[in-house]
Amino acid sequence: MITQIEKVLYTAKTHTTGGREGAARSSDGQLDIKLSPPGSNRPGTNPEQLFAAGWSACFEGAMGHAARAMKIKLPADLAVDAEVDLGTAGNEFLLQARLNVSLPGLEREVARAVVEAAHQTCPYSKLSRGNINVELNLV
Repeated sequence: MITQIEKVLYTAKTHTTGGREGAARSSDGQLDIKLSPPGSNRPGTNPEQLFAAGWSACFEGAMGHAARAMKIKLPADLAVDAEVDLGTAGNEFLLQARLNVSLPGLEREVARAVVEAAHQTCPYSKLSRGNINVELNLV
């Protein structure tokens, strides 16, 4: 069963041409990038990098939300390093991901609780749940 959005908070709008060798621009002009295939060493970024950047930024926000609910202060130097793999299985293209989370100064059990709570609330985590392999690592 898919949960329907009751209130839209924001709608991202982009226009992409040329696929992995093209360009993408947001409707507000804040994003205007060249695209290139992964590993091609051509100018531009690729969808996997964009997905990793979006997920890691959103996940940090979800950790903040979780920490506030748990009455925990997160370290100022927290970080999320996202790794998104593009691969194949048979004739199918697939993604898998690792979120490597650094929460210096927090006890490991507390940090793990924050990460798990964030993974339950982050929209990107919800999007991926049951669809791709995801590892959550404390580093």
